[in-house]
Amino acid sequence: MKNFILIFMGANYSDLGFSPKEMQERLGNWGDWTKRLSEKGIYKGGDGLTEAIRRVEGADKVVIDRTSAELKEVIGGYILITAKDFDEATEIAKDYPDFDLPGGAVEVREIMDYSA
Repeated sequence: MKNFILIFMGANYSDLGFSPKEMQERLGNWGDWTKRLSEKGIYKGGDGLTEAIRRVEGADKVVIDRTSAELKEVIGGYILITAKDFDEATEIAKDYPDFDLPGGAVEVREIMDYSA
């Protein structure tokens, strides 16, 4: 089995004006999905991300504070999974609960195995 990270992009819930009930439903969908992945033994962890972003760049290590509102693509969170290959990881990503939201997308990346 190989390790993958699924990186979730799309609109922030707070920007979409969800009611408390709608927010609970959305969070419930996430909980249900990660529970199914856990029961299959392929979910290894993950979290949502806040909107605050601090970037350190260049040889001078310039620090830039940004918010997700300034970016074209907002990364809202990630999960770590195991899958036999890239195709299986991609199939798992197709169950992402927020494809219906503006900009809803999943980036699938294989994690390097340094033990090989």
